[in-house]
Amino acid sequence: MVEITGLGGIAVNVWLVWIIPFVGAAIIAAVARAGIKIRDYTAVGFALASAVSATTLIPLALSGSEVHSQVTWISILHLKAGVLADPLSVIMANLVAWISFLIFVYSTGYMHGERDLTRYWFFMLFFIGSMQLVVLSDNLLMLFFGWEGVGLASYALVGFWYYDRKKDFVGTEGHKAAGIAMWASPSHAGTKAFLMTKAGDAMMLAGMFLIFAYSGTFGFKELIQNQGWAAQMAHQNLLVPAAILLFGGAIGKSAQFPFNEWLLEAMTGPASVSALIHAATMVKAGVFLVARIAPLFFAIAAFGMTQFFEVVAWVGAFTAFLLASQAIVNPEIKKVLAYSTGSQIGYMMLAIGIAGLSTNFADGYTAGFFQLISHAMFKAALFMGAGALLHVVGSRFMTDMGGMRKYMRKTYIFMLLAALSLAAAPLVTLGFWSKDAIFAAVLGSGYEHALPLFIMAVVVAIMTAFYSFRMIGMTFFGKKSEYLEQLEASGQHPHEVRPVVWVPFAVLSIATIAIGVVGFAFGSQLQHTFSTYLSTYFGITEQKQIQLLHNSVTTTPLVKLQQQPKLFLGLNPIAAAASFGAFAAGGFLGYMCYIAQKIDPGIVSNNRVTSWIWRFLYNRWYLNSALYWGTVIGPLAIYRLVWRYFEFTVMEGINHTFEFSMTSFSKVVKSAQTGITQTYLFVFGAGIMIIIMLLLL
Repeated sequence: MVEITGLGGIAVNVWLVWIIPFVGAAIIAAVARAGIKIRDYTAVGFALASAVSATTLIPLALSGSEVHSQVTWISILHLKAGVLADPLSVIMANLVAWISFLIFVYSTGYMHGERDLTRYWFFMLFFIGSMQLVVLSDNLLMLFFGWEGVGLASYALVGFWYYDRKKDFVGTEGHKAAGIAMWASPSHAGTKAFLMTKAGDAMMLAGMFLIFAYSGTFGFKELIQNQGWAAQMAHQNLLVPAAILLFGGAIGKSAQFPFNEWLLEAMTGPASVSALIHAATMVKAGVFLVARIAPLFFAIAAFGMTQFFEVVAWVGAFTAFLLASQAIVNPEIKKVLAYSTGSQIGYMMLAIGIAGLSTNFADGYTAGFFQLISHAMFKAALFMGAGALLHVVGSRFMTDMGGMRKYMRKTYIFMLLAALSLAAAPLVTLGFWSKDAIFAAVLGSGYEHALPLFIMAVVVAIMTAFYSFRMIGMTFFGKKSEYLEQLEASGQHPHEVRPVVWVPFAVLSIATIAIGVVGFAFGSQLQHTFSTYLSTYFGITEQKQIQLLHNSVTTTPLVKLQQQPKLFLGLNPIAAAASFGAFAAGGFLGYMCYIAQKIDPGIVSNNRVTSWIWRFLYNRWYLNSALYWGTVIGPLAIYRLVWRYFEFTVMEGINHTFEFSMTSFSKVVKSAQTGITQTYLFVFGAGIMIIIMLLLL
């Protein structure tokens, strides 16, 4: 460990990773005066500089070292601002930085000719600066500043086209579920994202200050070094609630149930924004927060933290199933990818949750972060590829495409590679190895409810393979849609996008295959890195994990599973069979329906039972409708009743009665004001006589 006070040595690089993007955001408006190209290149340059600074930290992660640098911040509260570059944050910072850089390069072509690009570049730089602040902060309070910055940037960029042109809407116009419109404008989607994530942020803030009230610190290092605060909170049954409140912030940002609905409409922003949100920032912030606090709470597992990990695991598993089931029926390419993001993040939460319920914390923890890495790469590629399709076709609906591989060969190839990684094509894709690691972690956890979690994970994998092939089939295979024919008839012929657009997602698509070919070695290195990290800084070893879990005050028993023999490349046989089987089942069905077109998917709508199921899934399980009825329409209806029968009738009635009484009294008083002196003297004398008579009685 390298402990540094102030700014010195390699610590400068750590600070620069998140400061550089903020500096770029601060000066981008001034740079724009020098010219459009200079502005664009400057934004890309600042993203590259941040990425280079992050790269210089990689040797720290490989050696298992860390840099902890602090400066005075709020002296009266004895709070310091600091950065913590450990293996977890260094890997994450590089992932964020380099994917963001590729998205910035992509933006120079994709956003060319759009208006308000200075505002666009400001918030894009502000976005990655805020995300890097989340990643590298050494305390919860400083992290929360970055957390709110990420939320602000997402609000501004999701609603970037705030003038609400019809072509920028998301959803099918006219589609309603339980009386609620299922389409949204950019300004509406941005506001919805902001408000829903703020609900989670409020929970997170409560959890932070609850812990601070007992520990007197927000620092991650300080919290693990002195665990007396945890004992006090556990004694008062506040430790698990505080942890779950922090998790509430994470599920808000990562769009996990019940805060998942905002992500599904956040597709109103540019495709580059969607790629940034889904691959490098925003939704990954929630996963990173859980990955940051999970070892801390596991290290104090003697205080009953198993309950916290159960919540994380089950929320993740349910969200993965919920959103995957909706992705298999949606016709919009970006929304399918949005559903997929929430579902895949559910996998990550499941893995980190199962880590805390396992006799080998490092297995689940590594699997969750492995999935984060692979998902960031193939999902960024898919969103940028989808943006290229939208740019050429001019429609977000896959039903308006078809046969596009003839016109956009490069886009087809690289999206296919990324989709295969999403579908977890065996042995050659990065997605396979990360998903198989999650399956193996669940099976080998020893958790008594591991089997239902494993079954849910496999079912989600089947659906994932299906909608991945469905997306590729509807977009690139089959005959041209009527929409495309009309487009060509009007003189607009589909064509491949410029290299500046397709090269960034080509790099990521190829990387998912290149790393996937040696995925077993990559996974082993990641496992070694995180095992060393957990052992060195949290004291989490396999022997101690078993002791901690058995000494836990939780009532959840552990079921000891027999160790499974390992197959070639260290694969768990049951997990590997499930991985192969899920890809084969989902991929075969998707291929037959949408690529080979041997099965007509329309048979679903012709059957009464299956058509109802399809409608249920297409209407998003009616959760969006329930959200609006429960938080908007219902409360407004109650307010109207209160206004009509209480405020208007009772309160306004009292006001009018008081007004009438005072008016009547004033008339009586006014009638006595004649202006005649004799009358006043008579009244005055009569009053004196009455007083004398009363005194004499």
